[in-house]
Amino acid sequence: MKEYYSNGKLLITGEYFVLEGAISLAVPTTCGQDLIVESIKESQLIWESYANNGECWLEAVFDLPKLRLVSATYNSTEDGGKGRLAEDLFEILLQMRKLNPLFLNTEKGFLVKTNLSFPKNWGLGTSSTLINNLANWAAINPYQLLENTFGGSGYDIACAKYNDPILFTKTAVEPIVESVSFNPSFKEQLYFVYLNKKQNSRDGIKRFKALKGNLTSEIDQISNLTNGFVKCTNLDDFEKLIKEHEQIVSKTIQLKTVQDQLFSDYFGQTKSLGAWGGDFILATGNKDTLGYFNKKGFQTVIPYQDLIL
Repeated sequence: MKEYYSNGKLLITGEYFVLEGAISLAVPTTCGQDLIVESIKESQLIWESYANNGECWLEAVFDLPKLRLVSATYNSTEDGGKGRLAEDLFEILLQMRKLNPLFLNTEKGFLVKTNLSFPKNWGLGTSSTLINNLANWAAINPYQLLENTFGGSGYDIACAKYNDPILFTKTAVEPIVESVSFNPSFKEQLYFVYLNKKQNSRDGIKRFKALKGNLTSEIDQISNLTNGFVKCTNLDDFEKLIKEHEQIVSKTIQLKTVQDQLFSDYFGQTKSLGAWGGDFILATGNKDTLGYFNKKGFQTVIPYQDLIL
């Protein structure tokens, strides 16, 4: 039996701009996804994906060594009715074989189980943790597998592999990843709030690419702000950095900040993380933060230190 594990992720700075080479701050989370591989006698790949509550949300069977999808069952409610879970997995497996022709090219079969330790709709890296685990199993480059499947900058793959906060820079070849010390003295005044819906990052990226124009100046500004986030030593300055970062992104993608849209009466500062409009936001605050967001209908409010490695 072989077992692989990858961390979840949150992008603290550089949303959208990370795609254009801006230096961005990302943090791995205390939760993630594992992948367990067991050999079986049948010439099949039997796949089972489990949610954090133990429910199986995808089952699929593939014939080996031809790698053909034989059957699949999935939770259509979990999948939003899209019904492409097994087909998407099949495409990933095909790309893995392109990168490693020996992968699953055998009469020997496998039982594969994946287990999430966070709710699937939280947007903490269901896909990226899977890609990194599969790449480790097949001994291929996870960034290349990501590029050939879901696409994106790759910061989530880096978080899957690192146990410390990172500075991430996308390049034309292999990304530049640097471990950094990001342990704010005011972290007890930082919270992550789930906005009750998962945002499709691909839709957000499409919008960004349609509106971005020439971003040389903005990329430099975001990179400088990222370094400011890392070096910041007090909450007041941190909140100023948040406001400046939010304004740059807001102007570029022509959407209101989450503060203006949902939390204009909040006593602290809020910042979108990743694709705007869903998943988690970062909020500065105090003992009254939980009550404020709960009254607004947002029940998942997690202290910074409880979610970040």
